[in-house]
Amino acid sequence: MAKVNEAAAMEIDDPNSNISDQISPKFSINVLQLLKSAQMQHGLRHGDYTRYRFLHVVLYMAERAWSHAMEKRQLPDGPNARQRIYLIGRLRKAVKWADLFSHLCSVKGDSRTSLEAEAYASYMKGNLLFEQDRNWDTALRNFKSARSVYEELGKYGDLENQVLCRERVEELEPSIRYCLHKIGGSNLQASELLQIGEMEGPASDLFKSKLEAVMAEARSQQAASLTEFHWLGNRFPITNAKTRVAILKAQELEKDLHGPLADSLSAEKRLVTFDKVFTAYHEARSCIRSDLASAGSAENVKDDLNGLDKAVSAVLGQRTIERNQLLVSIAKSKLTRRRDDKNEKVTKPEELVRLYDLLLQNTADLSDLVSSGRDRKPEEVTFAEECELKSLAFRAERCFYLARSYSLAGKRSEAYALYCRARSLAENALWKFQAHSKTDQVMIKELKTLYDECRSYSCIEHATGIIEEVKAPENLSKKISTISLTGADKKVEKYLLEKLDLYESAISESNVKAVPRIEPFPPAFQSIPRNPIVLDLAYNAIDFPSIENRMKKDKKGFISRLWG
Repeated sequence: MAKVNEAAAMEIDDPNSNISDQISPKFSINVLQLLKSAQMQHGLRHGDYTRYRFLHVVLYMAERAWSHAMEKRQLPDGPNARQRIYLIGRLRKAVKWADLFSHLCSVKGDSRTSLEAEAYASYMKGNLLFEQDRNWDTALRNFKSARSVYEELGKYGDLENQVLCRERVEELEPSIRYCLHKIGGSNLQASELLQIGEMEGPASDLFKSKLEAVMAEARSQQAASLTEFHWLGNRFPITNAKTRVAILKAQELEKDLHGPLADSLSAEKRLVTFDKVFTAYHEARSCIRSDLASAGSAENVKDDLNGLDKAVSAVLGQRTIERNQLLVSIAKSKLTRRRDDKNEKVTKPEELVRLYDLLLQNTADLSDLVSSGRDRKPEEVTFAEECELKSLAFRAERCFYLARSYSLAGKRSEAYALYCRARSLAENALWKFQAHSKTDQVMIKELKTLYDECRSYSCIEHATGIIEEVKAPENLSKKISTISLTGADKKVEKYLLEKLDLYESAISESNVKAVPRIEPFPPAFQSIPRNPIVLDLAYNAIDFPSIENRMKKDKKGFISRLWG
């Protein structure tokens, strides 16, 4: 019973909390190694047991409570009402432990430790008020207090400590600006909030959760003015509020892809933005099809919803083509390198062939979608023609990289034929692009480059094929002249059983992929003696005497004589 009471006294968590709400994964800890490392780093190297059991425990308890709260915040659908109560309770525990840590440091620690502990406590108080959605002025005061301390601490100490303090100042900045926005001291636009939300770090996790709620509210307000969807000269009414919000979210994200700052975004961030755009448009299509199912027999409403569904699907197809073109550009950048910056595998030509297959399928689907229906407008006809032109360019690119894959496999004749075919396709696509009214200068430049590369590679492939054909008899004669049943002609490293007098390893290094050379298997052929072969050449020329008189004759019975 005493052990139970002792365990209850040591437990700082709320006894009424539901344990089933907490995720309990299995961890692997090297206990002895962890203990020895902690003891050597925190006082026991010099026999200071007080330092080992004192301040660090309080700080880690504050971090433990804070991490529990962040775990609930990162749930896929966000915390529900019950989990939110638990989250705020854990933040209160974190504030309690942080205040105790600050008090103990003011008594037992030096001036720098005490000042940094006060900044940590202020940061935790700001997080609690930030999550509670109230007392924004108090939260702002705590965040500013923590920022000022970290700014001062970032001017002194070693380089690592300065970097950490500056990173914490940058992490606090979004929370401070958001508090000012809620108080009314800052007129932040939605795009500015999004840019702040892109900052990384543990201090920005709570801000990101608030940002989603603010952006959803702002979209709901702006969606009231979005009554029509414009696409290729058509106007489709939008009556469902959820459809408006989803389309508005997608259009805001598209500004990041096609706006003035699009070139400054990295390829990884653009891919993430594309995924968000796809999610928003799929949500809009789901709402539209739900409205179609409940439209009943209202033909006018059905026509509008079908047209809106077609328009949203076409825009989604366009963004899919743009995303796949981005993947092509990433793959091309890795094609000529042995290893990229992250030590990933290089791109093979076959991967680009697969990507261009996807692009050809995307353009075909989009062209069929736009061409479907009656009473097509001139804008739709022009758009379908542009899709056909893009497919010509994609087909030429696909043929070019297919030729490169054959070239790497040593198939010169096939590669040369494919290079010539790709050159012809590129020339045809280039001529049609130049003849089209809306010329895509980027695509024309790429086709010109492709045409020149096809010509260069075809010449190289032709020359390489001729050289290999000329040298083929010579190489064949060399290989035949060096054929041996024992393999004695091969200049290879000796096996282990052949060099037992030498102290050398028969196994290669761990970072080198090589087969251990212990004993050859299967073993080499060996010549062995066998019985002589006798050829009887005189047998067919001998005239043997008749021996029929010596053969025994069969005796026949009475009946056999009658019938014989």
